[in-house]
Amino acid sequence: MARKLFCEISPTCYKISVYKEILKRNLKDVLGKEKIARNAKSTCELENIVKSHSSVLVRKLYGVDITLQENKVTNIQLACNKINGIVIAPGETFSFWNTVGRTSKKHGYKPGLVISSKGLSSGYGGGLCQMANMIHYLVLNSPLTVTELHHHSDALFPDERRRVPFGTGTSVCYNYIDYRFKNTTDQNVQILVWCENGELCGELRSEKPYPYRYKLVEENHHFRKEGEQYYRVSQVYRIVIDRDSNTEVDKELLLDNHSLVMYDHALIPKEQILEVE
Repeated sequence: MARKLFCEISPTCYKISVYKEILKRNLKDVLGKEKIARNAKSTCELENIVKSHSSVLVRKLYGVDITLQENKVTNIQLACNKINGIVIAPGETFSFWNTVGRTSKKHGYKPGLVISSKGLSSGYGGGLCQMANMIHYLVLNSPLTVTELHHHSDALFPDERRRVPFGTGTSVCYNYIDYRFKNTTDQNVQILVWCENGELCGELRSEKPYPYRYKLVEENHHFRKEGEQYYRVSQVYRIVIDRDSNTEVDKELLLDNHSLVMYDHALIPKEQILEVE
């Protein structure tokens, strides 16, 4: 029998482990060389829209209490209040948790859906992965550089009004599982996020247009049965297009998805299943 990790011994041990990781992250930020963007928010919107996007706030997730989805809307609105308008100067790093802060009950956050190594549960501030996913998608459509990213490794839910390639999201958990990007360009950038008509809306703005635009494409998407398990398989590429000539100048493989399907296999579209001998 494998020996348990300290965090697996009891709920108290788990809390101690989490607190230790939070302290380690705080110490790393204090001693590190990253220049974190510290909520330099502006009510003036930068002129150029690099990328805009929207995502449905409340989706029907198989086997998930709808109340957790509804609470997520409150949590995301509170995070919008912290993030909307933030300006990241050249050389600065955006940190999701340094911007949003603690998502506790006393700050108005409600129990929402939380995804961990043990599966699905609930916790105060749950559902903010959707906000991190939004920001990450905007950044992928820009020349900014992602410096910290934690992928969801499994296919947890079937598609329901999905608008982006599978696997392009990120996990976040206060504060040691962060999402960060660095402004490696020569001009300020700004993030705008707000809730409207049942959707989370976002824009990445800059002072002036960049010479290239970007496009994410998903290829070879299918489900594969391997033994008794099903996997979701695809490749996600980022295409770089010269703005002046409208010609493709680069195609970069971002993700080679091979994700275990964690939901009811009966919900997999049969025409998308590829049998493996």
